[in-house]
Amino acid sequence: MKSIKKWSVGTLTLLLLGNASLALAYKGEQYAKEATLTIEQARAVAVKAYPGDIVEEELEHKLGGSGLRYSFDIRANHITHEVEIDAKSGKVLRNERENSNED
Repeated sequence: MKSIKKWSVGTLTLLLLGNASLALAYKGEQYAKEATLTIEQARAVAVKAYPGDIVEEELEHKLGGSGLRYSFDIRANHITHEVEIDAKSGKVLRNERENSNED
């Protein structure tokens, strides 16, 4: 009986930790108040530009467009594309296969 309780508590802990990671903030969330698009709106634009699973997302200041962009790494068919969306206009600024030499 004791081992079942330990297993149950351990399983519950893993489940809670796994769900907690879903609530973590994306990189650059501190810039969100400067953006016109929400992260959800930018995700929709990005996935429309390159359908797949978002594996990484970030909001960053970078030259080009309005200077504020969402950057998404989207994986489909074992290929990862970097899709960048202007955070103020919603325009797709980049949609290219990710190069492993880039940061």
